[in-house]
Amino acid sequence: MANRNRLLVPEAQQGLQRLKQEVMKKEGYQAATPDDVKFEVAKELGVPLRKGYNGHLESKDAGSIGGKIGGSMVKEMIRMAQEKMSNPTN
Repeated sequence: MANRNRLLVPEAQQGLQRLKQEVMKKEGYQAATPDDVKFEVAKELGVPLRKGYNGHLESKDAGSIGGKIGGSMVKEMIRMAQEKMSNPTN
């Protein structure tokens, strides 16, 4: 099944991948690539995620992986925005 998530600004893909890797590194994950982070998170959560097709996964399991990654990224973006708003000269 094709990934239907599309960025409004496709040029932002590289920056988002870098942010994902940095944020998850702060969380204690040491994946070699941003895409490998999901496998580390899945292993920690006990979700049997494997490369390729994962039609056997329940929605809640897939959501727990994405929720952990996405939630961490959103928290970091909020922190960055608050920092920028409190110090607008930088």
